[in-house]
Amino acid sequence: MTILVTGGDGYVGWPTALRIATRTDERVLAVDSFERRDWVEEVGSTSAVPVAWMDERLAAAREVHDVDNLSFVQGDLVEKEFVDELLTVHEPNVVVHAAAQPSAPYSQINGERANYTQHNNMQATRNLLWGLEEHDLTDTHFVETTTTGVYGAPEFPIPEGGAVMENQGERDEVPFPAMAGSWYHLTKSHDAANLRLANKQFGIPVSDVRTAIVYGTETDETRSDDRLKTRFDFDYYFGTVGHRFCAQAVAGYPVTVYGKGEQRKPFISLEDTVEGLAQLALADPDDRPEDLTVYNQVTRAISIVEIAETIADVGSEFDLDVAVEHFENPRDEDETHKMEIENGNYEALIGEQAQDFEGGVRDIFETLTRYTDTIEAHEDRFLPGVLEE
Repeated sequence: MTILVTGGDGYVGWPTALRIATRTDERVLAVDSFERRDWVEEVGSTSAVPVAWMDERLAAAREVHDVDNLSFVQGDLVEKEFVDELLTVHEPNVVVHAAAQPSAPYSQINGERANYTQHNNMQATRNLLWGLEEHDLTDTHFVETTTTGVYGAPEFPIPEGGAVMENQGERDEVPFPAMAGSWYHLTKSHDAANLRLANKQFGIPVSDVRTAIVYGTETDETRSDDRLKTRFDFDYYFGTVGHRFCAQAVAGYPVTVYGKGEQRKPFISLEDTVEGLAQLALADPDDRPEDLTVYNQVTRAISIVEIAETIADVGSEFDLDVAVEHFENPRDEDETHKMEIENGNYEALIGEQAQDFEGGVRDIFETLTRYTDTIEAHEDRFLPGVLEE
């Protein structure tokens, strides 16, 4: 048995591959093109946490966790020849697909980057799905991290997957309509549709894991050695709102809330994210769904103001004087939207939440205060700006 984890060098992909490998004797193969490192450098930023290269990570996994079943191959999933070779040689029983250009702001910079994002993300997913069909691997459990961003911001509680549509007195359950707010989020909306089609046409069992905004620097496995740390982006383009706020606080920069900041966004800790993906990857073949199952990978919706205030409160424990300031919102969004989102499938998968937002922020500060110089050297990347071509 081989478990394939794509995006294995990434923020979520690396700790997911590491956790799976610590819990099974089966082979775990991480795959990545290392392009995330290039994209972040392109926007003039860097990971606050130094990220070891894969040979160092694998050596640390062997030394610290006695993991000898985790390996790595470099390649681009957009290239069909690479995907064909990957599937022919390794014949995975499970694919955890976490590889993508993940930044909505990056996809919005210009048409070139919007086109690149859509081609990169959707082509990789299609290559994998068609590859499983063409190589007679349709029993492979396909687990993809899409995003809660496919739902947009409706004024009703978001279901876990489908929606009920009524017209002229007739009702039926249909796929939730694509209401994405960026060219990146649309790639995940299209992926969700392609996953559904691959399940229907090819019979591939699919878990569509719609990931919320992930926070945190550590999982149980990465705490053990600096070589095992995952990346931490804090710039406007690749840093999520909570991470950017924490980095601003460490650098003595005001925490910048856009507009009123009363809108709620879905969040989940890195620890809880990795746990759910590992549970799906390691599920007994007899317990895997034959159809498509949607998981809203979220533990709680949190307002932007609450995020900033929590960061300010926790920051005081680290002798940080955190100022919260409101700026004009550059985004077209409802600043008071109170998101509600169902997550029963995901809660059943992970059991109790392992880390709340306050605990995640505490972890972040414990990590980032070691790298203040790196953050201060790139503080001009906290706010949006025009990139040099």
